[in-house]
Amino acid sequence: MIQFEEFGLDEKILKAVKEAGFKEPSPVQEMAIPLVLEGHDIVAQAQTGTGKTAAFGLPTMSMIDPNEQRVQILVITPTRELATQVSDELYTLGRYKDIRTVTIYGGSSYTRQISLIEKGASVVVATPGRMLDLLKNNRLKNFNPQIVILDEADEMLDMGFLDDIEQIFSYLPKQRQTLLFSATMPEPIKKLANKILKEPKFVSITPKDHTTNEDIEQLYYVVEERERDDAMTRLLDSMNPSKAIVFCRTKKEVDRLSSKLQSLGHLAKGLHGDMEQKQREVVIRAFRDSKIEILVATDVAARGLNVADITHVFNYHMPFDPESYVHRIGRTGRAGRKGTAITLLTPMEFHSLQRIAKKVGTNIEFRMVPSLYDVESSQLEQLVKEIKDAPLNDNATKVLSMLEEDMALSKISLKLISLLMNKNRLEGPNKIGFDKKALANLIKRAENQRQNDRGGRNRRRPRRSSNSRDRSRNRRR
Repeated sequence: MIQFEEFGLDEKILKAVKEAGFKEPSPVQEMAIPLVLEGHDIVAQAQTGTGKTAAFGLPTMSMIDPNEQRVQILVITPTRELATQVSDELYTLGRYKDIRTVTIYGGSSYTRQISLIEKGASVVVATPGRMLDLLKNNRLKNFNPQIVILDEADEMLDMGFLDDIEQIFSYLPKQRQTLLFSATMPEPIKKLANKILKEPKFVSITPKDHTTNEDIEQLYYVVEERERDDAMTRLLDSMNPSKAIVFCRTKKEVDRLSSKLQSLGHLAKGLHGDMEQKQREVVIRAFRDSKIEILVATDVAARGLNVADITHVFNYHMPFDPESYVHRIGRTGRAGRKGTAITLLTPMEFHSLQRIAKKVGTNIEFRMVPSLYDVESSQLEQLVKEIKDAPLNDNATKVLSMLEEDMALSKISLKLISLLMNKNRLEGPNKIGFDKKALANLIKRAENQRQNDRGGRNRRRPRRSSNSRDRSRNRRR
């Protein structure tokens, strides 16, 4: 395995790499860094969480001179959240080289952002809308970045930014190095790459028939529509994720489900586009800092959300298309960590899930929703382990002596255990959703129905006799 020292990176950049705890380059870093250092344009296809920021940040910051007091690197990202995260990471990796980064996005003061750039920023990380606005109105003087990076290009396509991107490039210098990073490569992204890149080198760390991260365990549970809430809460109680995102289709659903989870004692908050920007930032910061454990969000609100330690992703409703599925589950299983992606679906949606699995070339395994009895048994075992492993508190002996004045030791123990168990009281029916046999019968009936439908469409209607046609004409007369 190649080491970071072998790439020929700037010594001050390497110092930051070591302090950041990077041990060995990830596959995308190993493939992309040498090509960038050689000056090539590149198209890199890699999943989120594979180290893409360092893949473009380390070589580009190694090549620039911070003493030039001008913008030399422009990074374009789809959302302000991702722009802030990328900017923070680039600052961390470039701080020993005195590389200044500025983040540009809508909703903040033009004057302040322009002032920060003019004070000598070497790197600008921007969202498309604000970047285009600044360029169209000629607010940036002598803006000639020599390296331009498009990060999460397919997300920019999904969010409708492709026209803005093309316009932005019309204002940028023709002589430049351009790097395009994308998790998937739909046709519009390929066309964009042909327009803005010159003889690019291609980097891909995923086989052509596989676009999901192999570190992610992918599961699905089949339930009736009325059982979604019960299934969601049962799975949370069973899996006990330390940090999870629950994806919903609508803002109304986000508000309802996040409120329900809060009422059941979960540390949950909602995130959607109708929230004020400051409110969104507070929620994201709390999620990143583990002050909340469950983020209930719409697809658009979670675009560009880059949190490395998400253990679980739940699809409360199945996504509409394969690309959305890939983007959603890509929030977990990052940076070499294992993750779990769970999809809830009804029997009517089963074939749509099969279509998505085939399209992205992945295996999604069927599981049964655990029964109430199963989860209770599991929680009892966990409680026993926690009691055994718990360190003794200095005041424990004092409290025990006070209790023994009124109760026997066995009664004290039972009351304390009951107190702990009541904090994790489970709700809902014992059985939720379909087992494997019931699902197989449903699939078989649906397949028979489709075959009957096809047979009915293929049978020709009998020809009507001439006498029948004559009687029809006489009736119309």
